Amino acid sequence: MSEKKTALVVSAHAADFVWRAGGAIALHQAKGYEVTVVCLSYGERGESAKLWKKGGYSLEQVKKARRVEAENAAKALDVHDIKFFDLGDYPLEMDREAKFRLVDLIRKVQPNFMMSHSQYDPYNTDHSYATAVTMECRMIAQAWGHNPGEKVLGAPQLYLFEPHQTEQMGWKPDVFLDITEVWEKKRAAIECMQGQEHLWNFYTNVAQNRGNHFRRNSGGMSGGRPAQYGEGFQSIYPRTVDELT
Repeated sequence: MSEKKTALVVSAHAADFVWRAGGAIALHQAKGYEVTVVCLSYGERGESAKLWKKGGYSLEQVKKARRVEAENAAKALDVHDIKFFDLGDYPLEMDREAKFRLVDLIRKVQPNFMMSHSQYDPYNTDHSYATAVTMECRMIAQAWGHNPGEKVLGAPQLYLFEPHQTEQMGWKPDVFLDITEVWEKKRAAIECMQGQEHLWNFYTNVAQNRGNHFRRNSGGMSGGRPAQYGEGFQSIYPRTVDELT
């Protein structure tokens, strides 16, 4: 029996994993991976403007609404497990206890790969903060001296998913993933995010553009795969290979 394959997606807010990595999540679930998503916050203060503009909502009611949206989106993507840390947003902050909570999850999941945000985001520092913490917690999870006796983490790749304004973020994709076969699942998940309907078509266009980039980089006019939808990622750590293709 083959060893279980897993992945961990660290999302600063409750909707981020949908826009930026929904295709990767659904595709890897279909390939037999168990994908765990952790939402560090609900995005209740800074990414729920539609609800606040309606009026009559309390902070807890906004959190509840965003959680329901994220849970519905996770179901649409066939997510294995979704966790909510409820650490607050704008600003997102994590103390030592919260970091160790993430370390515990990383060690429990033992991911084959991880995903989080771009390393720089001047428009939303919660995003870049989440990735800095993810890298820190990945490091701690590798330390034999942290909770000795537990299984330590190996060296999973950390893929940075696409930010909203790539030109401003210093984000440079070096991996394109064909998500055509699971696009309908991603679109269904996108439409679960009722609080941010203005982003539905934006991220559909992004997926179409990345599908074009996949086609060009997989052979282009000389025989590239006819991907219609894609996602782009930037890898942080070197990849170890036996053959260059």
